[in-house]
Amino acid sequence: MRKTIIVLSFLLLALALADRDASASGYQTVENSSPQDVVDSMAAKGVRGAANIVTGWVELPKQIYLTVDRDGWLRGTIIGPLKGIGMTVVRTVSGAGELATFFIPFPGFFDPWIEPRFVWQKE
Repeated sequence: MRKTIIVLSFLLLALALADRDASASGYQTVENSSPQDVVDSMAAKGVRGAANIVTGWVELPKQIYLTVDRDGWLRGTIIGPLKGIGMTVVRTVSGAGELATFFIPFPGFFDPWIEPRFVWQKE
């Protein structure tokens, strides 16, 4: 039991030091950003979430096109729609999550939940 407490104490200390080192090494956080940067990042996350909710369906034709372009028309017509349906769900749900949590600096400093940030950007 005592060894477990010692190991957990060292792990907590390492996490605390890692967090302090991350904020000191130039990573942007709420604490070291100006209020304007925080508000701009929150707004960008909210707009990104709303855009991904509205344009999530565009993943269906995009994935069909990309699969046909990469793997040929046969795989594109069979696998492309499946990938498109999956990515439509992923993009729409992540957009809803970003819009619902636009005021929380998660993940990172209001970073996008998926890449590319928008459906019309290259992968």
